Amino acid sequence: MTVPFGGPSLADLLAGARVVSLPMRVRFRGITTREAVLLEGPAGWGEFAPFPEYDDAEAATWLRAAIEAAWLGPPTPLRERVPINATVPAIAPQQVPEILAPFPGARTAKVKVAENGQTLAEDVARVAAVRELIDNVRVDANGGWTVDEAVTALDALTADGPLEYAEQPCATVPELVEVRRRLAEVMNRHGRRRVPIAADESIRRAEDPLKVVRTGGADVAVVKVAPLGGMRRLLSLADDLAGHGVPVVVSSALDTAVGMNAGLAAAAALPALPYACGLGTGGLFVTDVAEPRQVADGSLAAHPIAPDQTRLAELGAPPERAQWWLARLRRCYELLAVSGDAWDE
Repeated sequence: MTVPFGGPSLADLLAGARVVSLPMRVRFRGITTREAVLLEGPAGWGEFAPFPEYDDAEAATWLRAAIEAAWLGPPTPLRERVPINATVPAIAPQQVPEILAPFPGARTAKVKVAENGQTLAEDVARVAAVRELIDNVRVDANGGWTVDEAVTALDALTADGPLEYAEQPCATVPELVEVRRRLAEVMNRHGRRRVPIAADESIRRAEDPLKVVRTGGADVAVVKVAPLGGMRRLLSLADDLAGHGVPVVVSSALDTAVGMNAGLAAAAALPALPYACGLGTGGLFVTDVAEPRQVADGSLAAHPIAPDQTRLAELGAPPERAQWWLARLRRCYELLAVSGDAWDE
C-alpha cells in the first residue's frame, strides 16, 4: 500500500495506538462516554476521535490531524496561555454552579440550547442561571432551530442581557444568512445590541468553509483542529477568514487531554485571539488520560501534556470497541493513502 504524506505507515500507527473510553459527568452531545484512539509518534501524541455517526470520508480528515500532531508536532507558539470559556451542557439551572466550578476566573460561558426534548423556557432559565455567575454568555444551538425558532429564541434569550454571539443557530448557510438579517431587524426594533452569528458546522463540515462568510451568514467562525485536518490547516483557514474580517474561536470537538494539546497549540499560534476559546471541555470527563490542566484566571497553559500510562490502562476501551476503532482507523488510512493528502504542508 502507498504510504500517505511520506509519513507513517499503517504499521507505525497501529504500533502506537491506544483505544480509550472516558466516562462523562453529564450527557453532552447525546453521549455519556467518549471514545478515542490515541496515537504515539516521534513528535508526541495525536488523537483520532471522529464521532461514530461520521462516515469514513469525513473521519479521514480527523486521522490526518492526529498524524500531524504525533509525527510533525505543533506550530510555533505566540503565547503561553489561552483564555477559555466555561461550557454549560443542556442541564437544569440548579446544576449550573457545579458545572461552572472547574472554570475559576472564566469571563465567558458557552451555554448549550435547542436540545432535543427541551423547551425554550428551559433554555432561558439555564442562561439566566449562568448570567448570575458569569456575565458574558454565548449560546450554541448546534443547528437545532429553524429560522423562525432562532429569531424567537434569540429574542427571548436577550431580553435580560446581550449575548456575545449565537453559534450555529440553524443548520444551513441560507438559514444563517436569513437569521442574521431578521435578527438585526428585531434587535434594532427593541433597541438591543445585535446578536452576532457564529458558524461552526457550516465551516468544519463544509466543502467550502468560506462560503458561509462570503454569503453573509457569519460574524464569527468557530474552528476545530481535528475536523479541519490539523493545526496548520486551521491556521491557514484563520488567515483566510481574517482577510474577510471574520475572527475565529478555536474550540474542542470533545477532545481528551491529547486532542486538547492540538487545540491549545493552534490557539497559541494565532496572530490574534480576540475571543475566549472553547477548549475547557476536559471538565466534562469524570477522568481523563492525563492529569487535568488547571484553569487559572480563566486560561489554560498551552504546553503539551502526555497521557499517563496507568490511566491509559484503566481507561482502555472494551475489546469489541477497540476492534471497531482500529478497523475504522485502517479504512481512513487507506482513504488518505489514495488521496495523497499531504500533512507536512
